[in-house]
Amino acid sequence: MREVRVKTPNYACDLSGICSALYELGGLIVMHDASGCNSTFATHDEPRWYDVDSMVYISGLTEYDAVLGNDDAYIDDVVEIALERHPRFVAVFGSPVALLMGTDFRGVARIIERRCGIPTFWFRTSGMESYVVGASQALAGVASRLCPDATPDTRPARGDRLRVNLLGVTPLDFSVAGNAEALVRFCDESGFEVVSSWAIGASLDELLHAGEADVNLVVSSLGLACAEALAEKYGTPHVVGCPIGTSASAELARLVRETAADGRTRTLGSGSDKRGSGRLVTVIGEAVFAASLRRCLAGDLGEGNVRIACPLEDPCGMLGPDDVSLQGEEDAARVMRDSDLVIADPLYEVLLDGDRSDGTSTTFVRFPHEAFSGRMFRDEIPRFVGCGFEEALRRSLAGAAR
Repeated sequence: MREVRVKTPNYACDLSGICSALYELGGLIVMHDASGCNSTFATHDEPRWYDVDSMVYISGLTEYDAVLGNDDAYIDDVVEIALERHPRFVAVFGSPVALLMGTDFRGVARIIERRCGIPTFWFRTSGMESYVVGASQALAGVASRLCPDATPDTRPARGDRLRVNLLGVTPLDFSVAGNAEALVRFCDESGFEVVSSWAIGASLDELLHAGEADVNLVVSSLGLACAEALAEKYGTPHVVGCPIGTSASAELARLVRETAADGRTRTLGSGSDKRGSGRLVTVIGEAVFAASLRRCLAGDLGEGNVRIACPLEDPCGMLGPDDVSLQGEEDAARVMRDSDLVIADPLYEVLLDGDRSDGTSTTFVRFPHEAFSGRMFRDEIPRFVGCGFEEALRRSLAGAAR
């Protein structure tokens, strides 16, 4: 019962993660469901829906199909539209209903690929996991299946600029507030050339050049599985972290150069996550973002006592010994009441339902997260990537404290 949510929503689920990761890559994306999962993705999780074309479909699963199976109808429909639209690939996966039916997506994918001759992915989804799980599978699948095998000519001789791939860039974590573009600008200002961005504003053809990079930069948790797939295929090392503020940006640029030199994987803030003195600041959010924001708070604003409270998976191991993995609203409410200041999506503020035991109140700083509150507060999402964000953050903290 600890994971039951009464006052706050769930994060975007694994189905939305897959759709978001593959949205711009020219594939045919087919959820096996009645209709609800697609409408949730379109209206809450995908800001590109009305501006960028994509082949995201729903199978229209009926009650009859749910009771008796009828996979042939699903397969026939997917093959028909694939032969009509000629996508670069096909992706099939299902909702909780398809999971309860025991749909054999591995077998479905094999049949579709054999009949239409188009590479077909299947993904293990339940609708009960977060977008991190779904998007991780999707990006890793593209890297493993579609990126060409390494050859002696895959990675050209290094020029004056290091080449990097940006992994884990989706609107669910970065929205459409200019942060994806700011990541590219950070690389350019640091002397790096971006080979590919996985996967906002990039075509599949760009991603297929990922083997040319010297270092993979994992900017959110959902990029790690892709980094591991590219390391297995090309031997490319990776660095984990997001350039939020001046200190984090400078450190991340240095880590990329060091990793390019010796091939060792590195993580932003590793070894410096011990909490010090001062007011207790809690950051609630995706692990790589939260750890990078902690680096900004500590290095740029002098906040020495910052704790991460992560409600999502942490495949990158960003949480330190004093951080918290949230298992539900009870955990979130408890850590928020223990904190002097909380930085989180506005929908978390409802859990602050009174003063703390010492009679003081917790200061709350609004920092919307598209994967949690969807489009509700999209206009408030800041451009947090890059040098100089600390000044905007300083003003937010000061304004909330008044």
